[in-house]
Amino acid sequence: MRSRFYVAATLLLLLLTAALPARAQFGGGPPAVGTVQVQQRAITETSQFIGRVQSIDKVDLVARVTAFIQERSFVEGAEVNKGDILYRLERGPFEADLASKQAAVAQTQALARNASIVLGRAQSLLSTPAGQRSAVDDATAQQASTAAQLQSAQAQLRAAQINLDYTEIKAPISGKISRSTLTAGNVVTPGSGALATIYSQDPMYVLFPVSVRDVLDLRKRYAGKGGFSAVAVKLRLADGSAYGQSGTLEYIDPSVAASTDTLTLRARIPNPLLPGAKPGDVGNRALVDGEFVTVTLEGVEPVQMLAIPRTAVMSDQQGTYVYVIGAENKAEQRRIVLGQSTPDTAIILSGVKEGETVIAEGLQKVRPGTPVNPAPVGAKPPAPPAAAAAPAKS
Repeated sequence: MRSRFYVAATLLLLLLTAALPARAQFGGGPPAVGTVQVQQRAITETSQFIGRVQSIDKVDLVARVTAFIQERSFVEGAEVNKGDILYRLERGPFEADLASKQAAVAQTQALARNASIVLGRAQSLLSTPAGQRSAVDDATAQQASTAAQLQSAQAQLRAAQINLDYTEIKAPISGKISRSTLTAGNVVTPGSGALATIYSQDPMYVLFPVSVRDVLDLRKRYAGKGGFSAVAVKLRLADGSAYGQSGTLEYIDPSVAASTDTLTLRARIPNPLLPGAKPGDVGNRALVDGEFVTVTLEGVEPVQMLAIPRTAVMSDQQGTYVYVIGAENKAEQRRIVLGQSTPDTAIILSGVKEGETVIAEGLQKVRPGTPVNPAPVGAKPPAPPAAAAAPAKS
């Protein structure tokens, strides 16, 4: 039994001795980390807001006379051109009224010519014993009266012609037309309300509220770069896709909304036909009046700013920080202030300087003030110094 105990103890000692170099080999040395240098990069400044698309022109079609609708001559939801006839109303009563007014004008013109003849005859007889001054005065008054009657008849004729023209309701602008509220056979009056509405299509407005603080920030940011002309407007549609056209800012409300402390900004942006679409097709353009969009204001000219990968930035209750490689390859925790960043790139306003090296990979193994084994991200880190061999026992 005693000999078996000595054999087991000897084997355990040999195993522990063999394990000591392996533990020194795999557990020794500082942790390997990936690093990047803080560099200046060309950054496009952006700001995002929620906006709503609005047609530049919007016109309600309203009947100007009382009549039956004889025909609706447009496709609901399609685009119409300025001057197109959209509704035809019953014309018969208005044509008859126009003919009556034309006859009244012709009759009054005949009376006016006769009054002029009578006045001329009375004036020619005034120099003879048969002439009387009172006759001239009466003829003059009669001529003036018939002239006034003629003007009245002509005005009534013009009104009758206007009412007849109103039996054709035409498009005052080009754009997309809504559905019709009334069909053929119904009587319409000036009080019937809108028969349909036309919305202009290209270009469109985009209106979006911006807090006063953000407006002041935008003003300072672009004041020396051209103001509104230094900003491009980009849109993202409701499904998250990017809209292919860029717009320009053109208007800011002169008054702050008291309930929200915001100013409304307005941009103008093209809304061309979709590829392969025709003007008469329904749903042929990307932007629609009343649509919600995400508005992105982008600086036309990029600016140089300090940037690092977003993976190098960490945060705690005190704010954001990075680890900087200091003397003797020790990790130094550095508090930073971030600017407008993206999911991939962090913009640094303060806290680090250009040329400094920050840790971007292996952060879970780093502690403030501890040595690390740095290497550029993507490169193989150098091997740590080999541990000195233990002297052999005699």
